[in-house]
Amino acid sequence: MLGRPTKGGILFSGGLDSAALAFLLPGVTAITVTLESQGEDLEYATYLNESLNLVHTHRRVTVMEALGAIPEVIRILKSFDPAIPNDLTVYFGLKHAKELGLTHVMTGDGSDEIFAGYRYMETMPDLAAYIRKLSRSLEFGSNRIGNFFGITIHQPFLEKNFLDWALAIGVDLKIREQDGKVWGKWILRHAFDGFLPPKVVWQAKRPLEEGSGMSSLRQIISSMVSDEEFSERGREYPVQFMDKEHFYYYKIFRNKVGEIPPPQSGEKACPGCGAGIGREKSHCRVCGWVKGIAWPKK
Repeated sequence: MLGRPTKGGILFSGGLDSAALAFLLPGVTAITVTLESQGEDLEYATYLNESLNLVHTHRRVTVMEALGAIPEVIRILKSFDPAIPNDLTVYFGLKHAKELGLTHVMTGDGSDEIFAGYRYMETMPDLAAYIRKLSRSLEFGSNRIGNFFGITIHQPFLEKNFLDWALAIGVDLKIREQDGKVWGKWILRHAFDGFLPPKVVWQAKRPLEEGSGMSSLRQIISSMVSDEEFSERGREYPVQFMDKEHFYYYKIFRNKVGEIPPPQSGEKACPGCGAGIGREKSHCRVCGWVKGIAWPKK
C-alpha cells in the first residue's frame, strides 16, 4: 500500500487517517495547518508527534493570509464550492511543502468515503452500493492544488489494490457499535487499535475546516457581504446561492475564472448553477450542489 517517496511529506491533521499513514512511515515530514491557533488539529498532531517520531512542522496561517489566498484557490479549482475553507487548509499545507522542498505529499483522501466515515452513511439502506458508486467519481482538490505547486499527490486509500479490498469487505466492518457507540471506519480503527493511542483511534470525525480552524472564516466572509448586495445582486446571477459566503466566492469566481461552463455531450445541467456534470454524479464540482441536500430556490 505504501512506499516512501523521495522528498516526501504528509498533510497531518492528527486525525485517524493521517495518523495511520504516518504510523506506517516513521520519520516522514508531517505538515499541520491551522488558522491562527484555532481548531484541535495542532493538539492531536503534537500529541502524536511525541510517539511517532515524525519531522513535524506547523504552518500557522493568519486571517489576512487566508482571505488573501481565496482568489487563487478558486482560480486553481475553478470552483466556488462552499467547501473552500477545507481547500484553504490543503492549499497552505502544500504551499508549505513546496517551501520545504518536498516533491511528493501523501493525503488521507478517500478514507471517509470508502470506510463510511460520515454520519449520514449510518442510515443508508444500501450503503455498499452507494460506496461503490461514490468510489467511481471521487474528486479531491488536493490533486489540482498539488499540480499547481508541482507536487505529486499520493492517496494510499485510493490505490487500486487497497480500494478493491475496501469495496469488497462488508459494511458491518465499516459501521459497528462498540462500547455503546456507533463508529464509522470501524475496521480502520480496529486495525490500528494498540498501535496508535486510544485518544486518536477512537476520536470522533473532525472535519478538516473545523480541525484547522478555517471554519471561522465563514462568519468573517459573510459579514463582508451586505444584505442589500446579497438580495439585489444575488438575483442577477444564474446561481442558487446557499448564503452570503457562497455569493462571495461566486463573485471571485466570475472575476478569476469567468462564466460557468455549460453542459457538454453526455452531461446534465447542475440544478444549482447550470454547469455541466456527469449524468451519474450527485455533486457539482463548480458550485458545490449535492443531490439530496436542500438548496435555496430563486
